[in-house]
Order: sequence, then C-alpha cells, then structure tokens
Amino acid sequence: MPASTRTPRPSSFALVIAPLLLLAPAGATAQAAHPFAGTWQGTLSVQAVELRIVFHIHAVPDGGLTATMDSPDQGATGIAVSGVTLEHDTVRIQVAAIRGTYVGTFSADGDTLHGTWSQGAASLPLDLVRVPEAEAAAPPERPQEPKPPYPYRAEDVRVENPDAGVTLAGTLTIPRGTGPFPGVVLVTGSGPQDRNETLLGHKPFLILADHLTRQGIAVLRYDDRGVGGSTGDFGAATSEDFTSDALAALSFLRNRPEVDPNGVGIIGHSEGGLIAPIAAVRSDAVKFIVMLAGPAVRGDEIILYQGELIARAAGVSEKYIELNQHTQRALFKVVQEEPDTAAAAPTLREILQSAIDSLPADEREKALQGGSVDAQIKRINSPWFRFFLTYDPRPTLERVRVPTLALFGEKDMQVPDEQNAAPMRAELADDTDATVTVLPGLNHLFQTAETGAPTEYARIAETMSPTALNTISRWILDRFGPKG
Repeated sequence: MPASTRTPRPSSFALVIAPLLLLAPAGATAQAAHPFAGTWQGTLSVQAVELRIVFHIHAVPDGGLTATMDSPDQGATGIAVSGVTLEHDTVRIQVAAIRGTYVGTFSADGDTLHGTWSQGAASLPLDLVRVPEAEAAAPPERPQEPKPPYPYRAEDVRVENPDAGVTLAGTLTIPRGTGPFPGVVLVTGSGPQDRNETLLGHKPFLILADHLTRQGIAVLRYDDRGVGGSTGDFGAATSEDFTSDALAALSFLRNRPEVDPNGVGIIGHSEGGLIAPIAAVRSDAVKFIVMLAGPAVRGDEIILYQGELIARAAGVSEKYIELNQHTQRALFKVVQEEPDTAAAAPTLREILQSAIDSLPADEREKALQGGSVDAQIKRINSPWFRFFLTYDPRPTLERVRVPTLALFGEKDMQVPDEQNAAPMRAELADDTDATVTVLPGLNHLFQTAETGAPTEYARIAETMSPTALNTISRWILDRFGPKG
C-alpha cells in the first residue's frame, strides 16, 4: 500500500519513492555470439514513477555470459552484473552491487522476457524486449548541468558535528572576488541524499549551487549523514538530527574568512524546508531562511493529501484511494498512540494485512510494491516516520523572526500549495520580513511541468526553473548582497 513507501517524507519530499537503484559503474566486456547475447530493455513502474532498465548481455569464450546494467532515468550506466544463468527457458540476472535480481521466462519467439525484478523487500513485474544496441535508452539530457571550468572556486570540505559524532563531507563553492560574501547552506529533502540531491538523473543542488555562486553567494552543500563521504547512521536519524547537521554546516560556513557571518542562511527543499525554520528558531547564527516546498501542516495531513493526489494522477480507482486513505489513518493512529515500536508492530501488521487481503488477487501484488508487510511496518515504525507523522511546523513558523522566503510550485503534488501556502502565510509573524510565493507551472522539484505528476520528473530535461533560481538569488542579494 502507498502508506508504507518512503514517498511521504516531505524527499526528497525529494522523491516519490526512495531511489530504486543504488548504482555503481563498471566496465563492459567483449561481445560474442550467443542466443541470449544482446541488449534487453524494459520499464519498471513503481507507484507513480517509471524507470527504464537496460541489460547488456555479452557472451565470453568459455560459453558463459557476463552483463552490465543501465538505469538511464537515474543517469547510471555500466552497473556490474554479478551473475547471469540460463536454464531451459528461464534466465536469472543477479546485481549484487544494488542487491537486485531479475528472473524472466522467454517468449516463444525468444525476443521477450516476462519476469520480475526484486530489490530489497520489493518485487516488481518487469518485461524485457530485445532491442538493437543503438536503440537502447540513453541517459536523459540535462542541459543545465554546469561543466568546468567554473567561474568560481570549488573546494571539498569536511564539517564536524561534535554533538552527534558525525562528519559531513561536502562541497563549498566561493565566488570570485575578495568578499566577504553572503552564504547559504543547502539542506536536502527526505530520504538519503547526496550533496547534489541527486534523483532520477537530476542534480538540483548542483544547479542551485552553481547559479547562486555565479551571482556572488557562497554555497555549502553536503552529503546527508551516512551517505557518500559522510559518517553516521541515516536510518536512525530524524528531522531533529538533520537540523543539528544543518547548524553544524552553518557554523562551518560562517567561520570561513570569505563569508560574511551576518549574511548566512539556510535553503531547504521539502524536508529541508521543514528543517530550516527549526534551525532559525534554535540559533541566532541563522540570518535568513528559504523554504522550497516546505511543509506548513502536520505530517499525517501531508501524507494523506499527497497520496490522494498522486494516486488519482496515476489513474488509481476511487475505491482503492478510499481504502488506502482508511488504512493510512488506521496505521497512523496506532503510531501516534503507541510509542513502543515493538508493541505497535502486531497491530500495524494486522491492519496492513487486512487491507491487502481485502483486495482482489490481481491487486495484491501492486499493494506490496512498497515492500513486504514486515518491511512496510519497519518503515512506518521508524524514528523518522514517527517524528514526521506527528510534527506540526506551525508553532515553529510562528517563532521565526529572520527574513524568510517560502516558494511553492503551483503543480506540486507532494507538498501542494493549496494545502500549505495559506497556513505558511498565516503562521509567519506580521513583523517578520516574510515572502510566500506560488510559482505558476512548477512541480515539487521546481521544474516547468505539464501536470506536476511525479512520473514527469525524470522525463523533463529542465532540472530547476530559471524563474525559481532567479527568485531565490534576487531575494537573498536584495537583503544581504553588496550595498551601493
């Protein structure tokens, strides 16, 4: 059921789903003749996201097979395949680097495989079709990604958060000139994110950092704890812990000689937009905040409305939407009333299993696309989910007294403006320099979109709208840029 996926985290809300594949590149091998050798392509449908998958199968002189895998919509190619076995009309492809396995059965003509992709707790239908190598899906164009040489200095840095015992690996970009410059820390959306907030082939924070630095603003972006070069346990952390990391990054930034300590702030996307006001209330060092699709209502309200909008956009029946909403409310009630995770688990399992059993047989597999019942319960019972579900940002927003910019995309289905913009305006104090703006035609990632559905994210060439980029940089420079 959608209630159990990682979608509701306001990922990354950067993502509709956690990135399905954790990717690692590898080299290809020589091609040789074999009935199964060639290029095989298919599409995984996960909730409201579609990901193209390509296997390049190669024969070797001893009669065996080797392969590599591409996930073009995630911008990844050459993933090492650890094993390919063929028995009668069934093929098994193992990808140990991402804990994935594909098992498929050949059609009568030998040009189609009907099978299942399994990764972690999820098992998803995946049919593969043999295609010419030249027609295999290529990584999508991302024309905004900057290419060196850059007109600014980029420096790899390490930020210590001694209170948490965590070291954050990041990149600091510094404009040309003597400074001191205003500076910002970028805080990612939900789910384990790298410093570029990489998802579905896009790198939003790379684009944002490049734009801001070219405009004369120093930018620090970093890998989430437990991701990339950063230490720590991401799975045990909540938004409170990520706030601690953001403040450690801000302290590092404001102590750089190139940066004006009286002009440093935080830009947070989605969950990062929830973290930014918490940080501003906790520390006088935060001189401004920018919230990009930041939630202004309680977590359970976000999840329920988000799920409804995305499901309807994906063509899910109203009957199923109603069942899902009912199930989510029942699950959330248990988590909210039972603080002991072990005590909550049996009731959560009963509710979830009952909902799945009530579905027609052909719908039950779809309901488990987010993982097995036990895997879904583990996510619902996680520290992050428990915190987010009950956290109401409104009391914190009332206490914010620094200049604040809150941007929403008019077509955002994950943190919808019709649910969040008005409460944001209402809660930010009248005596605060606060701007709340809904940008027409933009989705949750601030891309120019047709519908705003998450299925469009990977297909849109634009990573971040120039309108959004310019709105952010102008607002900061108007308040903290060079005077005169």
